Amino acid sequence: MPEQQPPEEPARPESSPLPDDVWGRFVEDSERDIRGSAPKEPSARARTVTERLRAMDEAQARSNGGKKRGWGRNRPAAPPARPEGWRTGPAWQDMDGRATRRRKGWSVVGVLVAAAVAVVAVDPSGALSWLPGGLGDGSGTSDGATGASIAPLVPETARPSSAPPAELADMPTRERPFAGSPAARWESGTEAVRLPEEKAKAVNGVSAAAVEAALEGARDFLIASNLDREVVMGAEPKKALALLDPLMGDYLTDLRAGLREPTVENDPVWLFTRFDPDEVELMDDVRVRGRLAVEPVRGTAGKAVVKGDYTFVYALHRPGGGEVARVIVRRVIEVEAVDPARFQATDGHIWLADINGEISNDDCRDGDGVIRPYFLADLGVGPTTTGEARDPYDRSQELDGAAEECGVASRT
Repeated sequence: MPEQQPPEEPARPESSPLPDDVWGRFVEDSERDIRGSAPKEPSARARTVTERLRAMDEAQARSNGGKKRGWGRNRPAAPPARPEGWRTGPAWQDMDGRATRRRKGWSVVGVLVAAAVAVVAVDPSGALSWLPGGLGDGSGTSDGATGASIAPLVPETARPSSAPPAELADMPTRERPFAGSPAARWESGTEAVRLPEEKAKAVNGVSAAAVEAALEGARDFLIASNLDREVVMGAEPKKALALLDPLMGDYLTDLRAGLREPTVENDPVWLFTRFDPDEVELMDDVRVRGRLAVEPVRGTAGKAVVKGDYTFVYALHRPGGGEVARVIVRRVIEVEAVDPARFQATDGHIWLADINGEISNDDCRDGDGVIRPYFLADLGVGPTTTGEARDPYDRSQELDGAAEECGVASRT
């Protein structure tokens, strides 16, 4: 660092009436103040302390603000492993659970502002019609009401290679709840959760009949837990629970306990889509995209797994009307199909082996048992969003290994 030069003594005004001793004290005081306020290079110890405090502040921000608004709630308890063969397997009490991951989150406050600005720029008339009072003609730029004028996508049979292309910016309305969303071209309701076109076959020592039963059970469970209107609006998912194998024992008990009294460690939204009927009303149309597939369980004869990977898009509004918000829920479940000669199973029920999920446009609150969507009116409420932006419509990526923290949805 270059050596500091002493400041020049201020010139005394020629006409100054001050005595010499007073002027001298003024000059000394000025030089002392200048030296005290001059910037100095911090010592090594000061730099170390500053860096440590900065790191502590960042860690505190991540643990507080980040968690409130992020991907994630805590992981649910893992579904229990299936009992081993009834002839040689260990006792039920000795089973270990399979690892289960769950991602929650993606609040969407940031993207709401960008969407609103884009809509006003691209389609001011449509934007005005969206505002309370309906100042525009409501013509908009795309048809998201029923999709009648938009060619629907063919059913998904394999993992997409990329995310859906960006749609023309548009805001959802009561008449067009999926405007500006890839879901405008998706199928609606229970018919979209379908069995594979190819007839079920024997896999890895599991009969075709057992594979077909697992496929049907996985389909029925996805419908009962994500498309049953009463369940989605907070009712107990009785049909979904009745599908689960009674041998799952404690896991079933925990699910029912979480439905009665949700906690941070036991929240039913890990498995069931649920909203608070006092806060939002569900519109009739739910858009769905996904597929069911069968895979062998490698290294274990007599086991196969049916994997269901579906994204559900819900359009909601506040009681009495007003603006429309969308919530995107992706569910990935694994249902086991087994050879009953090797493994215990209860006829007419499914064994839920693994679950994973992602919920976008939610306040990421822990342990409240419902999804709470954001509306434009909620801008500026709550802590600041953190984390990377993610496209909730991107079905080209697996959910495994994702960060369990709140992020930002790039669109809804």
